[in-house]
Amino acid sequence: MFSQIQEFMTEQTQALAGQAQKFREDPVETVREAAVTSAGGIKSLKQPVRVIARSGVKLTAISQTALQGLIELQSEIVTSALTDAALRLERAARADNVVDLLQDQAEALRATRDRLVDEGGRAMAIFKHAGRDVAKVATQAYAKVVETDEEVAPAPATRARKAKRPVRKAVRKTTARARKVA
Repeated sequence: MFSQIQEFMTEQTQALAGQAQKFREDPVETVREAAVTSAGGIKSLKQPVRVIARSGVKLTAISQTALQGLIELQSEIVTSALTDAALRLERAARADNVVDLLQDQAEALRATRDRLVDEGGRAMAIFKHAGRDVAKVATQAYAKVVETDEEVAPAPATRARKAKRPVRKAVRKTTARARKVA
């Protein structure tokens, strides 16, 4: 383990020494290369950002659809619970004796149990459908981002300099200005 760390550190030190040597020999060209590389890296982020943004929109639509289904289900649950309670009270009022009352209540409990199982199944179906849709969006987004990264981007074109050109100094044109002013 220690030898691997030393090996890694040696490689990194050599790479850094090479960069320093290159920077000493031609600092302007080194900075230009770094700028071109950075610009290429920034440009390569466009597609993944778009993919993620579109995925966010799709996830929002999925969550809204799931929430709508859950709210509608909740409304049905409350309505059926109220209807069930009213029906139990009506049956209790019509019962001739305690035996009839208990039988009616037992039937109502079975119906309530079946209703709750059905509603629970519907809620799970909503979550299951939303989960599948989220998985699809995530898989598609991952595939597009990884696909984009794995594509071999052409190296940015850099101008090859034949020889170092002397740096030009700005020359003032005072005579032309003087003529315009006069």
